[in-house]
Amino acid sequence: MFNMTIAPMSMMPSKYLGLFSMWAIMMAAMMGPTFVPTMRAYEDLITSADGSRSGSLGVVLGFFVVWVGFAGLIAFAQYWLIEVGVLTAMGRSVSNYFSAALLLSAGVYQFTALKNRCLDHCRSPTFQFLAHWRTGFSGGVYMGLHHGAYCVACCWGLMVIGFVGGVMDLLWMGGATLLMTLEKLPQVGRYLTRPLGIGLILWGVFTLVQ
Repeated sequence: MFNMTIAPMSMMPSKYLGLFSMWAIMMAAMMGPTFVPTMRAYEDLITSADGSRSGSLGVVLGFFVVWVGFAGLIAFAQYWLIEVGVLTAMGRSVSNYFSAALLLSAGVYQFTALKNRCLDHCRSPTFQFLAHWRTGFSGGVYMGLHHGAYCVACCWGLMVIGFVGGVMDLLWMGGATLLMTLEKLPQVGRYLTRPLGIGLILWGVFTLVQ
């Protein structure tokens, strides 16, 4: 039985801000490796097209605005789930049903057309820049927001299963970072996406029947 008692709103800001800060830092650490090929592609376009250093800064800003926004949402979700007793203070699920729901959702998502579309986008940053090209700082911000939205849509499933093992577990979240990075590599990711989905689904079923 979950504890449905919600903490007074006066206590929410400090707790929430702590979780938000944690997630913002974690997002930067986790998404940094996957963002390197994107910035490398833009750097190439500085010399071969009409890219600029200000545009480069705009891409970085736009990308991280999206991820900081996602950090705010997932931090709020964690805050609420802790308050209702679904997660421990360390961000780990105490419910097999909730864990199974996360694993099954993330596993099934690996087979969807949206997941494939987002992966195609993230695996070919040069093509995506050229397809949605904008010049200058504002153009860079636009492209960064655009790429960041696809990145969130690509990686949210692997992010939320952090609640299964505990978001404060560095080994667990490090493993998720490695999977997200490998999945976006064109030569490696196409052999990883569906087996990973199968593994998550089987894990979810096993968790559900325990």
